[in-house]
Amino acid sequence: MKVLVTGGHGQLGRAVVRRGTVAGHTVASPDIGELDICSEASVAAGLASAQPDLVINAAAYTAVDKAESESERAFAINRDGAGILARACAERGTPLLHVSTDYVFDGTKTGPYTEDDPIAPTSAYGTSKAAGEAEVQRAGGTVVRTSWLFEGKGPSFVHTMLRLANERPLMKVVADQHGCPTWADDLADGLLALAAHKDRGSLYHYCNDGATTWHAFASAIIELARTHRPLAVERIEPIATADYPTPAKRPANSVLDTSRIRALGIVPPHWRTGLAQVIAQELGSQGPA
Repeated sequence: MKVLVTGGHGQLGRAVVRRGTVAGHTVASPDIGELDICSEASVAAGLASAQPDLVINAAAYTAVDKAESESERAFAINRDGAGILARACAERGTPLLHVSTDYVFDGTKTGPYTEDDPIAPTSAYGTSKAAGEAEVQRAGGTVVRTSWLFEGKGPSFVHTMLRLANERPLMKVVADQHGCPTWADDLADGLLALAAHKDRGSLYHYCNDGATTWHAFASAIIELARTHRPLAVERIEPIATADYPTPAKRPANSVLDTSRIRALGIVPPHWRTGLAQVIAQELGSQGPA
């Protein structure tokens, strides 16, 4: 299968390239200079050049806090760009999997969110992604929501925690936000598996198994990292969201129910499994401390 992944240089895009290649697919991952989803001409040229059997849209404006002051840019990419790509794929008859976010929910529900729960985003980022979902579904594409995406390299929570653990004895991490960490490689595998289902629906949730908090996730990161090398950090202090104010409001609960995609035989692993691999890859590649 020929796969085109937009946003191919981001953490999910890189994972799709890795996992797709391992699975025997031909994966094209143009950067924004080669395929800009906000440009109809660029999208048309990119699709014509790649001639893909599947498009995975991992291109997004993801600076959650900055989106509060750059909402026009967030909407230009997350809503308008997603719509341009979805309509172009529909015109060509090319299946599209569009990646969205747990931020479309307000976080007030008790228990996991299902695909049938009403959305109510509380941030510019979440609102722009919700608008993008509507554009994609209107054009016949499939939306896949995920949460708390991580990998070892680049800008991710795991990478940040490892860096801070080497720099300071005390780390403070929010303990009253609940969600499901998701390894980018697992999500990539899930998307490629979903693509094989020709009669798939228009909306799914995919996140790794196991609800947790940012504090517990950070603690697991440090615990695993210590099996590889000594760290400067001595204590990880749990704090409340109110103690760490941010421009964008975060959902207190963004645990996603994955029953719908599991019914297709796509069963997300526990996040600890992927985390162990990420830590081993990240710290093992650095050599002895």
